Amino acid sequence: MPLTVPLLSAEAAWQTGGAAMGIRVKETYLSFRSLSNREQTDVIILHHIGNTNADVSAATVHQWHLANGWAGIGYHYLIRKDGTIERGRPRDTVGAHCYGENWHSIGVNIVGNFETNEPTAAQIDAAERLVAVLCRLYGLRPSGETIKGHRDFNATACPGENLYAMLPDVVAGVQSYYM
Repeated sequence: MPLTVPLLSAEAAWQTGGAAMGIRVKETYLSFRSLSNREQTDVIILHHIGNTNADVSAATVHQWHLANGWAGIGYHYLIRKDGTIERGRPRDTVGAHCYGENWHSIGVNIVGNFETNEPTAAQIDAAERLVAVLCRLYGLRPSGETIKGHRDFNATACPGENLYAMLPDVVAGVQSYYM
């Protein structure tokens, strides 16, 4: 069933910690080093963890990225194996997930190594719902131009062959929730 929620209602629900358009984002309360605000958003970039198929949390990825000397987790959202969506970086800050493209994009990491494994159905459904909400919040029409895989911008295997092959179906799913 398509979800229709006015933009302002979705935004207000997220600002107060509630659910927006049928999704709930688990707050992580992570502390970051210096972050900048993103002034433009015109693309959502999908990623995978890649180096493990374990069900790692946003807090774990945050620790990995801090250990690299970075400001903290580079992704704005992380989707666990059971479909739980966890907050990474604050939504309106510049990410650190796609070299040269962070200034205008949101990064969504779907946990797993999708070179050798497949995302769960719960992850795909959560990704479609999350990206539909993000498209609505930022006034983006869901398409292959506004929803991309990391490899569309950089020389990388990310988001893994198996997830990348599903991208047209993910876009179609986002469109069904967006309407």
